[in-house]
Amino acid sequence: MTQPVLGILTLYLNEAGLLEERSVYQKMTSAGRKLGLSVFVFTPKDVNYTENKIHAWFYEPDSKTWSRRWTSFPNMIYDRCRIQRTYRFEQLKKFRKTYGHLTFLNRMLRNKWTVHRTLSKDDRFKDYLPATKYVDNIQIVTEFLRKYPLVYLKPINGTGGRGILRIEKRKDGLLHIQGRDQERRIIRPQNISSAGLSSYLAPWDLESNRYIAQQGIQIKLASGRVHDYRMLVQKNGEGAWEVTGCAGRIGAAGSITSNLHGGGHAETMSNLLNEWLRDESKAEQVKQEAEELGVAIAAYLELNYGRLCELALDLAIDRKGGIWLLEVNPKPAREVFAQAGEKEVYRKAIIRPLEYALWLYNQKKRKKAKEKPAAVADNRPGLKYDAH
Repeated sequence: MTQPVLGILTLYLNEAGLLEERSVYQKMTSAGRKLGLSVFVFTPKDVNYTENKIHAWFYEPDSKTWSRRWTSFPNMIYDRCRIQRTYRFEQLKKFRKTYGHLTFLNRMLRNKWTVHRTLSKDDRFKDYLPATKYVDNIQIVTEFLRKYPLVYLKPINGTGGRGILRIEKRKDGLLHIQGRDQERRIIRPQNISSAGLSSYLAPWDLESNRYIAQQGIQIKLASGRVHDYRMLVQKNGEGAWEVTGCAGRIGAAGSITSNLHGGGHAETMSNLLNEWLRDESKAEQVKQEAEELGVAIAAYLELNYGRLCELALDLAIDRKGGIWLLEVNPKPAREVFAQAGEKEVYRKAIIRPLEYALWLYNQKKRKKAKEKPAAVADNRPGLKYDAH
């Protein structure tokens, strides 16, 4: 019997055909083989729209080699495409528009601002959301700095810590500004007056680049490095949301974000949270509350945006154990668990989308089988079938 096929949709990073998560796709292909699921990788550039064929990448676990060949469309598509400011993202938009009727494990999530507004509509989540506003003008930032001692400015479509600024009010009235540019490089920290804020921010062009201002949470460790927690929530092999794992992330020296790509490193949540709260029983309560929150948010966002199979929640936890949702990532990396030494969690993080894909495939198969007798009966000459 033919195996179901999963196509992993991604984007090339350059003209040489570099794929960002090739090692992860290799692991998924090997795991898929054991589960009875064929896996290949492709980008919108590899699609022949006239013949509805794909010039896909296939990994061979035995020889550990990649090769390309033309193939039909898969039964399901797992979208791993991250935002790019290139023509390749336009190719992706065309693909989604043309083939949006196919079975996707995950649909697009919206930008940071839209997701924040969606979550704000449900009273269950309000206490977990830092105050956030869309930056129409510099006055928004000034108002936030009057209300909060710490403010973050984030591009609504930014990833990996790019273009983020951290502004903190000092006791002497000056503003301490740190951040990363669009290439993730740490910018030189500066102290400026409130009057100088507008001219400092002018080159960042917050309005055109579509930024939000967000209430900052104090999450600096004794070392002066910031930290947060990356929670991965995924659908399991029964189609239900479940927390796969949660790991702590500690930023590089001088960094305002904890991203691993920006030089951060990972630790287990338990170790980092116990160090931060200095109360094991409180840490356990916070962990449980965070997991319940993660599952509730995933289910709610799926109701609003269509089918999803996984989300990463970036969480800050304050000194009192209060949980704050910093942002939601629909295309999460898994390496944080490998770096934290949580091998079993990392294995689950790789395998769960495959298990969910098989579950979804079987659900659709059963649905078709139930519909088939009606279609057969309806086509018989002289017989009418009333489905109701």
